[in-house]
Amino acid sequence: MSDYIIKAGNLKKSFNGEFVVKGIDLQVPFGGCFGLLGPNGAGKTTTLRMILGQSPLSEGNLEVLGLDVPTHASRIRRDIGVVPQLDNLDPDFTVMENLKVYAGFFNLKGGGLQERIGELLKFVELSEKANVRINQLSGGMKRRLSIARALVNNPRLLVLDEPTTGLDPQVRHLIWGRLRELKQSGTTLLLTTHFMEEAERLCDDIVIMDHGVILSRGHPKQLIKQHVEPEVVEIHGEMDALPGILTEHDIHRVEIVGETIYYFTNAPDDIIRRVENKPDVHYLHRPANLEDVFLRLTGRELREA
Repeated sequence: MSDYIIKAGNLKKSFNGEFVVKGIDLQVPFGGCFGLLGPNGAGKTTTLRMILGQSPLSEGNLEVLGLDVPTHASRIRRDIGVVPQLDNLDPDFTVMENLKVYAGFFNLKGGGLQERIGELLKFVELSEKANVRINQLSGGMKRRLSIARALVNNPRLLVLDEPTTGLDPQVRHLIWGRLRELKQSGTTLLLTTHFMEEAERLCDDIVIMDHGVILSRGHPKQLIKQHVEPEVVEIHGEMDALPGILTEHDIHRVEIVGETIYYFTNAPDDIIRRVENKPDVHYLHRPANLEDVFLRLTGRELREA
Protein backbone atom coordinates (compact mmCIF):
# COMPACT_ATOMS: atom_id res chain seq x y z
CA MET A 1 0.00 0.00 0.00
CA SER A 2 1.29 3.43 -0.96
CA ASP A 3 1.89 6.10 1.68
CA TYR A 4 -0.10 8.50 -0.50
CA ILE A 5 -3.74 8.56 -1.52
CA ILE A 6 -2.69 10.36 -4.73
CA LYS A 7 0.77 10.01 -6.27
CA ALA A 8 1.69 11.51 -9.64
CA GLY A 9 5.06 11.58 -11.36
CA ASN A 10 5.87 13.72 -14.41
CA LEU A 11 2.13 13.93 -15.10
CA LYS A 12 1.33 15.52 -18.46
CA LYS A 13 -1.77 16.18 -20.50
CA SER A 14 -1.91 17.60 -24.02
CA PHE A 15 -4.75 18.73 -26.27
CA ASN A 16 -4.11 19.10 -29.99
CA GLY A 17 -0.36 18.88 -29.38
CA GLU A 18 -0.31 21.57 -26.69
CA PHE A 19 0.48 20.59 -23.10
CA VAL A 20 -1.88 22.04 -20.48
CA VAL A 21 -0.35 19.99 -17.64
CA LYS A 22 3.42 20.02 -18.01
CA GLY A 23 5.04 17.27 -16.01
CA ILE A 24 3.88 17.84 -12.43
CA ASP A 25 4.86 15.71 -9.44
CA LEU A 26 2.20 15.43 -6.77
CA GLN A 27 1.99 13.45 -3.54
CA VAL A 28 -1.12 13.74 -1.37
CA PRO A 29 -0.98 11.90 1.98
CA PHE A 30 -3.91 10.06 3.50
CA GLY A 31 -6.10 12.20 5.76
CA GLY A 32 -6.56 15.96 5.98
CA CYS A 33 -7.55 18.44 3.30
CA PHE A 34 -5.41 19.08 0.24
CA GLY A 35 -6.05 22.20 -1.83
CA LEU A 36 -5.42 22.39 -5.58
CA LEU A 37 -5.54 26.08 -6.48
CA GLY A 38 -5.00 28.09 -9.63
CA PRO A 39 -6.63 30.68 -11.90
CA ASN A 40 -8.73 29.75 -14.91
CA GLY A 41 -6.55 27.91 -17.41
CA ALA A 42 -3.99 26.82 -14.81
CA GLY A 43 -4.47 23.11 -15.53
CA LYS A 44 -6.08 22.20 -12.20
CA THR A 45 -9.38 21.01 -13.69
CA THR A 46 -7.52 18.84 -16.19
CA THR A 47 -5.41 17.43 -13.35
CA LEU A 48 -8.56 16.71 -11.38
CA ARG A 49 -10.15 14.92 -14.33
CA MET A 50 -7.08 12.70 -14.68
CA ILE A 51 -7.20 11.86 -10.97
CA LEU A 52 -10.87 10.89 -11.32
CA GLY A 53 -10.14 8.74 -14.38
CA GLN A 54 -12.28 10.98 -16.60
CA SER A 55 -9.43 12.03 -18.88
CA PRO A 56 -6.49 9.82 -19.94
CA LEU A 57 -3.02 11.07 -19.11
CA SER A 58 -0.69 11.80 -22.03
CA GLU A 59 2.54 11.01 -20.18
CA GLY A 60 3.79 10.14 -16.72
CA ASN A 61 2.30 7.93 -14.03
CA LEU A 62 -0.58 8.33 -11.63
CA GLU A 63 -1.75 6.28 -8.66
CA VAL A 64 -4.91 6.87 -6.63
CA LEU A 65 -5.61 4.82 -3.49
CA GLY A 66 -2.48 2.84 -4.30
CA LEU A 67 -3.83 1.71 -7.69
CA ASP A 68 -2.68 2.66 -11.16
CA VAL A 69 -4.73 5.07 -13.24
CA PRO A 70 -6.18 4.32 -15.77
CA THR A 71 -5.76 0.53 -15.33
CA HIS A 72 -7.90 0.42 -12.19
CA ALA A 73 -10.03 3.52 -12.77
CA SER A 74 -13.34 1.71 -12.21
CA ARG A 75 -12.13 0.17 -8.95
CA ILE A 76 -10.78 3.53 -7.76
CA ARG A 77 -14.08 5.31 -8.40
CA ARG A 78 -15.86 3.00 -5.96
CA ASP A 79 -13.89 4.61 -3.12
CA ILE A 80 -14.21 8.24 -4.27
CA GLY A 81 -17.00 10.74 -3.67
CA VAL A 82 -17.34 13.79 -5.93
CA VAL A 83 -19.12 17.08 -5.21
CA PRO A 84 -19.24 18.81 -8.62
CA GLN A 85 -19.05 22.55 -9.12
CA LEU A 86 -22.59 22.62 -10.53
CA ASP A 87 -25.32 20.63 -8.81
CA ASN A 88 -26.56 17.81 -11.04
CA LEU A 89 -29.32 16.43 -8.84
CA ASP A 90 -32.31 14.81 -10.56
CA PRO A 91 -35.19 17.34 -10.36
CA ASP A 92 -37.83 14.62 -10.87
CA PHE A 93 -36.91 12.88 -7.61
CA THR A 94 -37.18 13.74 -3.95
CA VAL A 95 -34.18 14.21 -1.67
CA MET A 96 -34.45 10.60 -0.47
CA GLU A 97 -34.91 9.22 -3.99
CA ASN A 98 -31.83 11.07 -5.26
CA LEU A 99 -29.72 9.38 -2.62
CA LYS A 100 -31.22 5.93 -3.25
CA VAL A 101 -30.73 6.13 -7.02
CA TYR A 102 -27.12 7.24 -6.59
CA ALA A 103 -26.50 4.43 -4.08
CA GLY A 104 -27.63 1.99 -6.76
CA PHE A 105 -24.53 2.84 -8.79
CA PHE A 106 -22.53 1.24 -5.96
CA ASN A 107 -24.94 -1.70 -5.54
CA LEU A 108 -25.95 -0.42 -2.11
CA LYS A 109 -29.42 -1.45 -0.95
CA GLY A 110 -31.46 -2.87 1.91
CA GLY A 111 -31.89 -1.80 5.49
CA GLY A 112 -28.29 -0.73 5.83
CA LEU A 113 -28.74 1.78 3.04
CA GLN A 114 -31.84 3.28 4.66
CA GLU A 115 -29.89 3.78 7.88
CA ARG A 116 -26.96 5.29 5.98
CA ILE A 117 -29.21 7.77 4.18
CA GLY A 118 -30.83 8.77 7.46
CA GLU A 119 -27.40 9.45 8.97
CA LEU A 120 -26.32 11.52 5.97
CA LEU A 121 -29.47 13.64 5.93
CA LYS A 122 -28.96 14.34 9.62
CA PHE A 123 -25.30 15.16 8.95
CA VAL A 124 -26.22 17.85 6.38
CA GLU A 125 -29.34 18.99 8.31
CA LEU A 126 -31.85 17.89 5.69
CA SER A 127 -33.79 15.23 7.61
CA GLU A 128 -37.00 17.24 7.41
CA LYS A 129 -36.61 17.57 3.62
CA ALA A 130 -36.37 13.83 2.86
CA ASN A 131 -39.57 13.72 0.82
CA VAL A 132 -39.25 17.15 -0.81
CA ARG A 133 -38.56 17.44 -4.54
CA ILE A 134 -35.34 19.05 -5.69
CA ASN A 135 -36.94 22.08 -7.31
CA GLN A 136 -38.34 23.06 -3.90
CA LEU A 137 -34.91 23.27 -2.28
CA SER A 138 -32.81 26.40 -1.88
CA GLY A 139 -29.35 26.62 -3.41
CA GLY A 140 -27.74 25.91 -0.05
CA MET A 141 -29.92 22.84 0.49
CA LYS A 142 -29.01 21.48 -2.95
CA ARG A 143 -25.33 21.93 -2.18
CA ARG A 144 -25.68 20.11 1.14
CA LEU A 145 -27.55 17.31 -0.60
CA SER A 146 -24.76 17.05 -3.19
CA ILE A 147 -22.31 16.55 -0.33
CA ALA A 148 -24.57 13.90 1.26
CA ARG A 149 -24.85 12.11 -2.09
CA ALA A 150 -21.06 12.08 -2.51
CA LEU A 151 -20.80 10.36 0.89
CA VAL A 152 -23.30 7.56 0.21
CA ASN A 153 -20.55 5.05 -0.61
CA ASN A 154 -18.49 6.07 2.46
CA PRO A 155 -15.57 7.21 0.25
CA ARG A 156 -11.97 7.29 1.38
CA LEU A 157 -11.35 10.31 -0.89
CA LEU A 158 -13.86 13.16 -1.23
CA VAL A 159 -13.28 15.55 -4.15
CA LEU A 160 -14.90 18.97 -3.81
CA ASP A 161 -14.97 21.32 -6.79
CA GLU A 162 -15.74 24.85 -5.51
CA PRO A 163 -18.21 23.52 -2.90
CA THR A 164 -19.49 26.86 -1.51
CA THR A 165 -19.56 29.13 -4.57
CA GLY A 166 -22.60 31.39 -4.50
CA LEU A 167 -23.74 30.39 -1.00
CA ASP A 168 -24.59 32.75 1.81
CA PRO A 169 -22.27 32.95 4.85
CA GLN A 170 -24.51 30.83 7.11
CA VAL A 171 -24.57 27.89 4.69
CA ARG A 172 -20.89 28.29 3.91
CA HIS A 173 -19.91 28.06 7.57
CA LEU A 174 -22.19 25.06 8.10
CA ILE A 175 -20.52 23.24 5.20
CA TRP A 176 -17.04 24.14 6.47
CA GLY A 177 -17.96 22.65 9.83
CA ARG A 178 -19.14 19.41 8.24
CA LEU A 179 -15.99 19.15 6.13
CA ARG A 180 -13.86 19.53 9.25
CA GLU A 181 -15.81 16.68 10.83
CA LEU A 182 -15.09 14.52 7.79
CA LYS A 183 -11.38 15.30 8.10
CA GLN A 184 -11.44 14.28 11.75
CA SER A 185 -13.14 11.00 10.83
CA GLY A 186 -10.25 10.12 8.49
CA THR A 187 -11.73 11.03 5.10
CA THR A 188 -9.21 12.68 2.78
CA LEU A 189 -10.51 15.86 1.12
CA LEU A 190 -9.28 17.19 -2.22
CA LEU A 191 -10.51 20.76 -2.63
CA THR A 192 -10.48 23.12 -5.58
CA THR A 193 -11.75 26.63 -4.93
CA HIS A 194 -11.36 30.24 -6.03
CA PHE A 195 -12.36 31.35 -2.53
CA MET A 196 -9.02 31.81 -0.79
CA GLU A 197 -10.55 32.17 2.67
CA GLU A 198 -12.08 28.73 2.23
CA ALA A 199 -8.72 27.19 1.33
CA GLU A 200 -7.00 28.99 4.20
CA ARG A 201 -9.57 27.74 6.70
CA LEU A 202 -9.82 24.12 5.55
CA CYS A 203 -6.55 23.05 3.93
CA ASP A 204 -3.61 21.41 5.65
CA ASP A 205 -1.57 21.51 2.45
CA ILE A 206 -1.95 23.52 -0.74
CA VAL A 207 -0.55 23.47 -4.26
CA ILE A 208 -0.80 26.63 -6.34
CA MET A 209 -0.40 25.97 -10.04
CA ASP A 210 -0.53 28.03 -13.21
CA HIS A 211 0.13 27.39 -16.90
CA GLY A 212 0.33 23.66 -16.20
CA VAL A 213 3.11 23.76 -13.60
CA ILE A 214 3.23 23.86 -9.81
CA LEU A 215 4.38 27.25 -8.53
CA SER A 216 4.46 26.56 -4.80
CA ARG A 217 3.30 24.11 -2.15
CA GLY A 218 2.84 24.23 1.61
CA HIS A 219 0.54 24.89 4.55
CA PRO A 220 -1.38 28.19 4.11
CA LYS A 221 0.57 29.89 6.91
CA GLN A 222 3.85 28.64 5.43
CA LEU A 223 2.97 29.99 1.98
CA ILE A 224 2.06 33.40 3.41
CA LYS A 225 5.32 33.59 5.35
CA GLN A 226 7.33 32.47 2.33
CA HIS A 227 5.87 34.73 -0.36
CA VAL A 228 4.53 37.95 1.15
CA GLU A 229 5.27 40.41 3.92
CA PRO A 230 3.23 39.89 7.12
CA GLU A 231 1.07 43.03 6.93
CA VAL A 232 -0.81 44.90 4.24
CA VAL A 233 -2.09 48.47 4.08
CA GLU A 234 -4.64 49.07 1.32
CA ILE A 235 -5.10 52.75 0.43
CA HIS A 236 -8.08 53.95 -1.62
CA GLY A 237 -8.85 57.45 -2.79
CA GLU A 238 -8.98 59.97 -5.59
CA MET A 239 -6.13 59.47 -8.04
CA ASP A 240 -4.97 63.07 -7.51
CA ALA A 241 -4.50 62.41 -3.80
CA LEU A 242 -2.65 59.09 -4.07
CA PRO A 243 0.69 60.13 -5.64
CA GLY A 244 1.55 62.28 -2.61
CA ILE A 245 1.47 59.18 -0.43
CA LEU A 246 4.26 57.45 -2.35
CA THR A 247 7.84 58.40 -1.45
CA GLU A 248 10.88 58.20 -3.68
CA HIS A 249 12.84 55.98 -1.29
CA ASP A 250 10.00 53.79 -0.03
CA ILE A 251 11.25 50.67 1.77
CA HIS A 252 7.94 48.88 1.40
CA ARG A 253 6.82 46.69 -1.50
CA VAL A 254 4.14 48.58 -3.39
CA GLU A 255 1.52 47.53 -5.94
CA ILE A 256 -0.81 50.03 -7.61
CA VAL A 257 -4.03 48.60 -9.02
CA GLY A 258 -6.47 51.17 -10.39
CA GLU A 259 -7.23 53.62 -7.59
CA THR A 260 -5.75 51.41 -4.87
CA ILE A 261 -2.22 51.25 -3.49
CA TYR A 262 -1.21 48.03 -1.76
CA TYR A 263 1.67 48.32 0.71
CA PHE A 264 3.17 44.97 1.74
CA THR A 265 5.28 45.66 4.77
CA ASN A 266 6.87 44.69 8.06
CA ALA A 267 6.38 48.24 9.39
CA PRO A 268 2.85 49.56 8.72
CA ASP A 269 2.98 52.48 11.19
CA ASP A 270 4.98 54.70 8.82
CA ILE A 271 2.41 54.26 6.05
CA ILE A 272 -0.58 54.76 8.31
CA ARG A 273 0.88 58.06 9.56
CA ARG A 274 0.99 59.32 5.95
CA VAL A 275 -2.71 58.71 5.34
CA GLU A 276 -4.64 58.77 8.59
CA ASN A 277 -5.34 62.52 8.46
CA LYS A 278 -6.00 62.82 4.72
CA PRO A 279 -9.75 63.44 4.23
CA ASP A 280 -9.89 62.14 0.63
CA VAL A 281 -8.03 58.91 1.37
CA HIS A 282 -9.26 55.73 3.07
CA TYR A 283 -7.11 52.85 4.23
CA LEU A 284 -7.42 49.29 5.50
CA HIS A 285 -4.71 47.71 7.64
CA ARG A 286 -4.83 43.89 7.71
CA PRO A 287 -2.64 40.80 8.02
CA ALA A 288 -1.45 39.23 4.78
CA ASN A 289 -3.51 36.28 3.59
CA LEU A 290 -3.54 33.47 1.06
CA GLU A 291 -5.18 35.66 -1.57
CA ASP A 292 -2.13 37.96 -1.49
CA VAL A 293 0.07 34.91 -2.13
CA PHE A 294 -2.18 33.69 -4.95
CA LEU A 295 -2.15 37.07 -6.70
CA ARG A 296 1.60 37.51 -6.31
CA LEU A 297 2.31 34.09 -7.84
CA THR A 298 -0.31 34.09 -10.60
CA GLY A 299 -0.73 37.81 -11.32
CA ARG A 300 -3.70 40.18 -11.20
CA GLU A 301 -4.70 40.11 -14.86
CA LEU A 302 -8.18 38.82 -15.66
CA ARG A 303 -8.53 35.23 -16.89
CA GLU A 304 -11.45 34.22 -19.04
CA ALA A 305 -13.24 31.09 -17.90
